[in-house]
Amino acid sequence: MTRQLSFFLLFLACNLAAAQWQSKYEAKMLIDGNDTLRYRIMYPKNFKEDGKYPVILFLHGAGERGNDNEKQLWNGGKLFATDYLQERYPAVVIFPQCPKDSYWASVDVDRSSYPINLDFTYSEGPTKPLEMVMDLLETTIAEPYTKDDQVYLMGLSMGGMGTFELLSRKPGTFAAAIPICGGGEPESVSVYAKNTPLWVFHGAQDNVVNPLQSMEMVSALLKAGAHPKFTMYDFANHNSWDPAFAEPDLLPWLFSNTRKTIQETSE
Repeated sequence: MTRQLSFFLLFLACNLAAAQWQSKYEAKMLIDGNDTLRYRIMYPKNFKEDGKYPVILFLHGAGERGNDNEKQLWNGGKLFATDYLQERYPAVVIFPQCPKDSYWASVDVDRSSYPINLDFTYSEGPTKPLEMVMDLLETTIAEPYTKDDQVYLMGLSMGGMGTFELLSRKPGTFAAAIPICGGGEPESVSVYAKNTPLWVFHGAQDNVVNPLQSMEMVSALLKAGAHPKFTMYDFANHNSWDPAFAEPDLLPWLFSNTRKTIQETSE
């Protein structure tokens, strides 16, 4: 077998493997007037309409924005799509895609220097993509086959910022959340601090989103009486999602949480 043929067969095998797991996510759209939210959704293996399943909402980073309804699966999509994880943690998994010219979070981004400068503007209301994500989530949770006490939120980079903001806009919704290399408005955490467990990740060498962004959010959570998990990788740059996804306790921790009510947290 020639060297060129070997490389071609390896390339073909890799693309086939990628297509197999990506095909588990159905391509759909939510349309609101002139606005369209493209998303991919994966239902549990052996899904049953009369079953009861957790819901995972995953917000991608700025590099995966667009309208192809594919790129948002690049980082994180495979995490939930393996047969082993589908069998151990069956869930409805949603990956929406943010349009190229927008953000999940209400934030002014200055890329003239790095790490980028972020000015969060929650008071201006949610962006249209985040607003449509909230509508999509509400519709999904209303389905009889979902567990409304096991709704989980994850996001990386721009999606980590969206995760923090979405927590503040829907404080009674999520059982747990995992923001990776994100940031937000520290004063916004008070509405969810005591009833939503968080595991926050960042890379100490991140030269895109300053790790202080996550540290400020964790500090605010601690001041609000919460006890978040916080992992800072000394070796990681911006792609701290890679070691985060490799954490053996990541999904066991996530699925171990059920939504706490305000009454429960006050007792």
